[in-house]
Parts: sequence; structure tokens; C-alpha cells
Amino acid sequence: MLEKRDMLEQQIPLRQKKLIVSHAPFFHNGSSITERSYHTMLAALPALFMGLYHYGIPALGVVCLSISSAIIWELVINLVTKRTITIGDGNAAWLGMLFAMLVPATIPWWAVITGTFIVIVIGKQIFGGIGSNAFHPVALALAMMMLSWGYLLDFDAALLNYDLEFATVYPLTAAKYYGAASTDAFNLTDLLMGRQLGGPGATFGLGLIIGGIYLMLRGFIRWEISLTFLAGIYLTATVFNLFNPAQFAPPAFHLLTGYTLIGAFFLATEDSSSPVNFVPMLIYGAAGGIMTVLIRNIGAWVDGVILAILVINLISPLLDKIRPPALGKVE
Repeated sequence: MLEKRDMLEQQIPLRQKKLIVSHAPFFHNGSSITERSYHTMLAALPALFMGLYHYGIPALGVVCLSISSAIIWELVINLVTKRTITIGDGNAAWLGMLFAMLVPATIPWWAVITGTFIVIVIGKQIFGGIGSNAFHPVALALAMMMLSWGYLLDFDAALLNYDLEFATVYPLTAAKYYGAASTDAFNLTDLLMGRQLGGPGATFGLGLIIGGIYLMLRGFIRWEISLTFLAGIYLTATVFNLFNPAQFAPPAFHLLTGYTLIGAFFLATEDSSSPVNFVPMLIYGAAGGIMTVLIRNIGAWVDGVILAILVINLISPLLDKIRPPALGKVE
């Protein structure tokens, strides 16, 4: 009987299955790049509209030039590399819009075009296109411009003669150089409602929070990263404030100023440069928040969000190696 079965097995050819396994993440929720891009832009519109209300036509010009030049750079790279035209997926438009939300409304036109070149060509396409970038393209572009033309991103200098009805001092500058007492001049409600100097889309805290909640409810970003980023900022700022309340600003001030909220909901949560597993996301977000306050309080830069996000982008692949133990046990 055994000999007969062996003979049959030799006569029947083995059915070979070819499995193709791509890199993580493997889960797909059915959404597309186009859907994500346009929903993210929709979520950012309340904050951007408030910035346009405060800064007027110059800010609108920066936004239009930034979006259009980002799309053009994307198209040029597609044509030069003979790849499929991808400007229709909205990613380039979103990156251009995000860049415009973070820079002063008075930034020169050449700086906008240079910035979007860095965003699209260096930050995105040189790594292989969308999903392959190791760093958030906009954060990378802003960091390079901070090192090259720091004066362009100095909100105090850029908006010095701007006709605004609220205080004309960048809140984080006051806190860093004049101590915690200077933060008393800033009402937390005003900060939440965008009555502060900053990028056209980075000051309206309430709008950014609403947009972030929308993206989390729709499943486009993960709450683990955003909330732990904010928690890291709050707890670290609390420790500094308890240690020296005369020098270091209170935690609520840190949450509502600078790039904190736009960093938590729109920068740190970028798919390709952030972890995909639960515990790594918690560590990733918390590390970004802690690093932000460390840079603000004892570092050389006024706002540490951009540099902190680049650092956690760098360690993201290492964090994703932290995985839960497999089910079962070996006897």
C-alpha cells in the first residue's frame, strides 16, 4: 500500500505557488492616494482660511505660487524620468499647500519656488516618489531653508511692518529670550483662535485640531502618533516649568504656539516616514514631542518641531522593528 502511494505521488506533479510579498505595511483600507490627498487638503482649509483672513493677498499669492510650482516640479520630473504623470493624485498640490502654510506671508517668490523644488525633487522624487521618502518632504525643505536662509523664516523680521491688529512678536521668540513672564502677554484663547504671528496655516489652533480630528475619524492618520506627540510636549514642558517657572513657559503655551499642532496632525503622521506598528507609533510620537521642547528650551532654535520630526523620521525604521511577541509558545 505504501509503495503504491509513493508511486502516485511521484506521478502527480507538485503544484507550485508563487507568492509575491512587498514591504510593510500590508494592510490596505481601500483608500487611494488621491482620496487621501484631497481629504487632507480639505482638513487643512479651516486653518489656511484663517491665515488668509489675517494676512490677505500676500498670503494668497504665496499659497497659489507654492501649489502651482510644486505641481510643475512634479510634472517636470515625471517627464524627465519618463514615468507616469502623477500630478492628478493631488500629492504634489498638498505638499505645495502645506509648505505655504508654514512660511511667512511675505516670503519672496524665488524662495517659494526654491522651497517647492526641494520639497518635490529632493524630498520626494529623489527617494523614488511617493511612499519611498525617508523624511517628510516639507520638513526637509524647511530645515534646509532654515540653515541656508534663516532670515526668510524669521517671523519677527518678516512680519515686522505687517499691519496686524494683534501682537507683532512671535510667541516662541518672546518665551525663549525674555522668559516665561513674557508669555503672560499672550492670551491662550487668542492663541487658539490664531491671533499670533506665524505661518498662514499654522496659527489657527482650533482649525488644526478640527482638521486633525477629521483625519483621525476618517482613518487617514493615526491617533497614536498625534496624541503622543502632544503628550510628549505637554509632559516635557511641565517638567521644565516646574523646575524653573520663571524661565520656561507653561505647557499650554507650548501646545498652542509655533508649529506644534500642524506638526502633530499634518507632519509627524506622514505615512512613509512614520512607523506602522502600535508601540513604535507611541514611542515615535512621544519622542518627537520631547525633542521639540528640548530644542525650544535649551537648543539653538526657537521652534524645534521641524528638526524634531526629521529626527523621529530617521529612527522610524528602527522603531518599527519593535514588534509584539508571536502567539503561542515553543515546547
